[in-house]
Amino acid sequence: MDLVQLLGTNVRRQRKLKGMSQEELSLEAGMKRSYVSDLERGTRNPSVRALGRLADALGVEPALLLRPGE
Repeated sequence: MDLVQLLGTNVRRQRKLKGMSQEELSLEAGMKRSYVSDLERGTRNPSVRALGRLADALGVEPALLLRPGE
């Protein structure tokens, strides 16, 4: 799995574990819902800043979103 797809999979997994909708995550991270959707599908290549905003919104360390099987 490539890194962009891995990030998307982990964002979706963490979002669901926290019981958040894409809309809630996008509001917490200051992003558009469509951007979060694209990220989760692996069709967007986020910046490091975007990775940090997602991690903060999910309450996890950024590295967790890049680990296989997390």
